[in-house]
Amino acid sequence: MAQFMVDIQLPTDPSDEFFALVPPQRAHIDKLLERGVVMGYSLSIDRLRLWIALNARNERDAVEILAAFPMFKFFEPTIHPLMFHNNSLMSLLKVSLN
Repeated sequence: MAQFMVDIQLPTDPSDEFFALVPPQRAHIDKLLERGVVMGYSLSIDRLRLWIALNARNERDAVEILAAFPMFKFFEPTIHPLMFHNNSLMSLLKVSLN
């Protein structure tokens, strides 16, 4: 499994259709977070950039994951392969067998 950072440019003047897709987008992301497909999901303070860290077999699969997002038609993504993606939650999830 490979890891990717997706840098997405969002519309500067979002339409009502865009805003109507926010709840389904969040629900979809929540499912992908639960499954471990999405490792991180961040929105810039100006709401113009979105960053997604995700797991996929390859870049083609990463594009297919993104294409299933409700808001995909509004995305201008750039996909960057990662060597690794660490976060503080990974250390919290270690299980002790004691």
